[in-house]
Amino acid sequence: MRFFNLGRCLSLGALSACAIALAEPAAGLGDQESLTYKVNWAILPGIGEITINAHAANGGGGEPLLSVVTHTYTRGIARLILPFEAKAESLFDPPTGRLISLKESSAMRTKTDSHTVTFSYADETATYSDSAHPEDKRVLPMPAGLPTDLITCLVQARTWGLRPGETHDALVLFEDEFYLLTVHATGYEVVSTPLGVFTTVVLEPRMDKSPPIGMFKRGSKVKVWISEDPLHLPVQFKVDFKVGSGVATLVAHHPPVVAARPASAALKRQRLAAQKGPA
Repeated sequence: MRFFNLGRCLSLGALSACAIALAEPAAGLGDQESLTYKVNWAILPGIGEITINAHAANGGGGEPLLSVVTHTYTRGIARLILPFEAKAESLFDPPTGRLISLKESSAMRTKTDSHTVTFSYADETATYSDSAHPEDKRVLPMPAGLPTDLITCLVQARTWGLRPGETHDALVLFEDEFYLLTVHATGYEVVSTPLGVFTTVVLEPRMDKSPPIGMFKRGSKVKVWISEDPLHLPVQFKVDFKVGSGVATLVAHHPPVVAARPASAALKRQRLAAQKGPA
């Protein structure tokens, strides 16, 4: 049973106001937008669920932020065999698309984990704090770009407009480690879901520009299917392990209060410059 690994791959770090109405959503999501996925493992249906909810929030100084909360848990017989639950909240600054902070927690049987990461773009550092030992803080050098977690990266991909043969680089954080992913658009496929049948573009993240680490070093592969309609929904995720595959299929979607609009050319240039960092 690898729902724990699938949950870590698809949810921890989460996906994480008026600014949303003016620009492309910071995390590929709009205010009050939600996505619900049913998780199947091999021949076992409905072993778990992943929910992603976005809503407008305020920072300490009253500035508008976007909060993205991800909740993953096993259910039914799977919960009796492997009780697992994870929650995460990402706070984004909508005008810049920057991830401000990330809080993650998980519990599997008697094993628990909870930590917070805050980002300082002026200093190009991120501070990692273990909730069990708040005095023990690690300052991590942050590569140039806009970091996200894996699931947020793949949800944001709905805004990239990739066509087969095209790629997009993304800076990803898993717990206390940054790495560079190259997301490849590999083709078109038709996917059937409880919400209907969708023509989709297939995306596959790979570690082309650095030695594979974590799940990628262990030979796992990730795919996401983005619908070819105005909503560009991530209708399905799949993680292939050495033994079996976990598939998360979209079963419910609540649209944002204000529909996402394509970013302006100026904003796209601004975000591209932020991703590339200083010349």
